[in-house]
Amino acid sequence: PIWKKVRMATEFVSHQPAQYAGQDSFFGGEAPLSQAVGYVVVLGFGAAFSIFTTIIVMLDKKFSGGKAITSEQFNTAGRSVKTGLTASVIVSQWTWAATLLQSSNVAWQYGVSGPFWYASGATVQVLLFGVLAISLKKVAPSAHTVCEIVNARWGRAAHITFLCFCFMANIIVTSMLLLGGAATVEALTGMPRKLASFLIPWGVILYTAAGGLKATFIASYIHTVIIFAVLITMITMVYIKEYSSTQIYNFLEETISQTDEQCSEIFSKDGVSFYEEGKYACGMVENNNSGSYLTMLSGGGLMFGIINIVGNFGTVFVDQSYWQSAIAAKPTSASRGYLLGGICWFAIPFSLATSLGLASTALMLPITKDEAGSGLVPPAVAYHLMGNAGSFLILTMLFMAIVSTGSAESIAVSSLVAYDVYREYINPEATGAQILMVSRVVIVVFGLLMGGLSVLLDIMGLNLGWVYLFMGICIGSAVVPLWNMMTWEKASGTGAVIAAWSGFVLAVIGWLVGTVVQSGSITIENLGKSEVMLSGNLIAICSSGIIHYVYSMFYPQNFNFDTLDANIKLVEVEETSGLTAEDKDPEVLDKAYKWITRRGWVLTIVLVVIWPLLSIPAGKFSEDYFAFWVLISIAWGFGAAIVITVLPIMESSDEISTVLSGLFCFVRAGGEKSDEYVERETEDKGKVEVEDA
Repeated sequence: PIWKKVRMATEFVSHQPAQYAGQDSFFGGEAPLSQAVGYVVVLGFGAAFSIFTTIIVMLDKKFSGGKAITSEQFNTAGRSVKTGLTASVIVSQWTWAATLLQSSNVAWQYGVSGPFWYASGATVQVLLFGVLAISLKKVAPSAHTVCEIVNARWGRAAHITFLCFCFMANIIVTSMLLLGGAATVEALTGMPRKLASFLIPWGVILYTAAGGLKATFIASYIHTVIIFAVLITMITMVYIKEYSSTQIYNFLEETISQTDEQCSEIFSKDGVSFYEEGKYACGMVENNNSGSYLTMLSGGGLMFGIINIVGNFGTVFVDQSYWQSAIAAKPTSASRGYLLGGICWFAIPFSLATSLGLASTALMLPITKDEAGSGLVPPAVAYHLMGNAGSFLILTMLFMAIVSTGSAESIAVSSLVAYDVYREYINPEATGAQILMVSRVVIVVFGLLMGGLSVLLDIMGLNLGWVYLFMGICIGSAVVPLWNMMTWEKASGTGAVIAAWSGFVLAVIGWLVGTVVQSGSITIENLGKSEVMLSGNLIAICSSGIIHYVYSMFYPQNFNFDTLDANIKLVEVEETSGLTAEDKDPEVLDKAYKWITRRGWVLTIVLVVIWPLLSIPAGKFSEDYFAFWVLISIAWGFGAAIVITVLPIMESSDEISTVLSGLFCFVRAGGEKSDEYVERETEDKGKVEVEDA
């Protein structure tokens, strides 16, 4: 861009780009892209991915010995997914609209601490869930859902309780996906957000209902690759092509040097100021060391970090989609996949927000607090840097995040309904075909309802940031009981029910009372303040944990984990993929459990404790320190992109070559299987029969 130094009446220099002079908001109700682009992305991309994914599944079935879709295959993907694809799926599932949008919002608010706390505060849950993933393979390898395990160990009262919390998690995550996504689609293309909320899920419905979990995993890999491609593009634009870390550092210093009078002149038109304190990124940052964006010593950033850590435990541990990924993974891949997925995912919020989020404040773009809260910081900066191309890239990236997580949530809800409602309470003797039909119907119905949930939140006046902070209050109380269920033989089922509901009630009471004490009245705005959200989140997870531990010590269950899997029955008993003696080898599973436990806890301590502590002596970052910080974010982003793109292809190279060679022989034979292919197919079937025997 062409920069101008604008000299104001009070003899100071503003570094805000001249083209934004007099604007009271960045988008101002005008979309940079046409509505046609919005429809192409929302409908066209959805249809394209549905067709592409369906073709891939068909080719795998025809040329690679893939099995016909049964209820087991539909909901577990054969329990044979490898490390690279497991990691890719975890990254895809955990990359919400909030990951892309809210992470830059907290950078806009708090500076460098925002992206770090978003990334670290939401990575540790995935790392630690790897412990539960391998525990599941040890004690309940036949499970289809987490609630099946609850029922098998604790009975129906606990089953109904945690089924409610799992549904609540799915509903909140899905609503939040569409809430942020629809707002961005509207800002960039002018498509009405309510219409976008209803149209976006259609791309999810088609391929998820057709191919089940396997199709979801294939699509998730493609989505993840595209997301990282856009991420790398944005990092390159901010810190390599357009600016440097030194320029961004100097601009951030100038931003906080502005006085209220100077900010009033910058954000004014025809001598009339529309500046309000806190509405724009101008002047010093409240509760930050030296009022700077360039410090980890941020009261607001730390508070957000704690809320993020507590709240996201609920959205991982209580979300069936993460349990489903653990169920689908090979035993040896479950632990490594979650660890690798967590490490690679860290780069998305950290690297993206360190570039786009900090650039928004450095350039003093006229982004309002409401626009930032709605997740419009990344599209604003991308449009400033690249014009319509930047808007289109962010829109594409966002759509990938929405449909990848949306498909995972859809298949998660369908599994819960099929196995924990339909088979458990309606038709205990359900056949595989019946469960498969129920799963597909639920995917379609839930997809249609997803838009309504998002519109409801929008009508209530809740934005993405508000819902993101609120989710831990709703589902945080289920976290500790579920952890104890998988790892502690004394954990009581009755205690788990009491702890989950008591923690929820206490959290809501603490949240409401805290709002009244702090603000004097209960309003949407007051309920969304960080302090009361923090209190509610902490009460939810801590109170339920204390209640469950105390109750279980007085009334222990003394459960024998060796009996757990016997209480879970398969629908198609002949479907033994992932359940062979080799897959259940205690020695291998114990080794994997120790491997993930050590590394999961070490990385958690590094990200949440050691890294922040090491940054404290720096206080306000020097120019060199900030350059090193930026270098870490760039290196992490590029490294994660390479690993998550290449590893799944390397691990599946044999299957890919088999499909391609089979397709080549098929085409060469004019649509008939060639003698060469039939011969190789017969050999492969013979090998499979020997292995099965």
